[in-house]
Amino acid sequence: MAPMLDIADRLAIAPEVREALAAGRAVVALESTLISHGLPYPQNLEVARASEAAVRATGAVPATVAVHHGRLLIGLDAGSLESLATAPPGSVRKAARPSLAVALAAGGWAATTVSATMIAAQAAGIRVFATGGIGGVHRGALGGGAGGRAATLDISSDLEELARTPMAVVCAGPKAILDVAATLEYLETRGVPVLAVGQDELPGFFARSAGIRAPDSVPDVRGAANVVATHLGLGLQAAILVCVPVPPEEALPDDVARDAVERAVRDADEAEVAGPALTPWLLDRIATLTGGASIRANMALIVNDARVAAEIATLLAP
Repeated sequence: MAPMLDIADRLAIAPEVREALAAGRAVVALESTLISHGLPYPQNLEVARASEAAVRATGAVPATVAVHHGRLLIGLDAGSLESLATAPPGSVRKAARPSLAVALAAGGWAATTVSATMIAAQAAGIRVFATGGIGGVHRGALGGGAGGRAATLDISSDLEELARTPMAVVCAGPKAILDVAATLEYLETRGVPVLAVGQDELPGFFARSAGIRAPDSVPDVRGAANVVATHLGLGLQAAILVCVPVPPEEALPDDVARDAVERAVRDADEAEVAGPALTPWLLDRIATLTGGASIRANMALIVNDARVAAEIATLLAP
């Protein structure tokens, strides 16, 4: 039987990250599922490297998180990044809160989702985390869909993690394939503040706008850091979601993004794709429908989120 180790015993913190944390310097956690599951090779490795470079360019330290041989790695070296990026399909597990123990017990590689990355980052003492887009309430999760289908209750564990783990999570909004309005309602119910930076509307992941007014907004990164510091200082035991729009030069026009998402969702219904296979199927279909423009937007927003997260982390540092 494997020893009963607590989470602190499972942490393997890279020396650079450990030294930065001990010195009170800015550190930004980065997830690893975008490397193993989110983007094709070589774009996955390119965006992982570019995200770490964007964090370093601000003077902060990147800490990409993954699971390997029963340990939570906080900070990956170049070889590990490449191993994840080039691993054969299906050989890397996806670790979220519900599957984290299985991933640790199984050994081998597992990539961390939003929820698992937050768990690991908090255990290591990291307060700022950057990702592309959060999971949320899937369409049809609450019922009332086409044909009177019953509710699927397909709601990402990301939302519960945001409600229970205090840190700043920087993203480009909920993934556009979700029921974004319901996701916002869920976050409000669970006490998670949602903040848009530089605009009144919620960012739309591939597009600049989701067509929904953000619950709150600030004009710039400094304003966001001020709200983040206030929220974390209150000890409310929930994350704060900081939403940053995709850079305009790579953003899909709002109508193009929404049309592609709607068509992909219809195609998924017709193909009866559901469960864990749904999100990657939809993202791949959207990439096809947009001639690869959605992949370019996804890469741009991931790197931009890492840069903004590093700026926030630097402003929060003593």
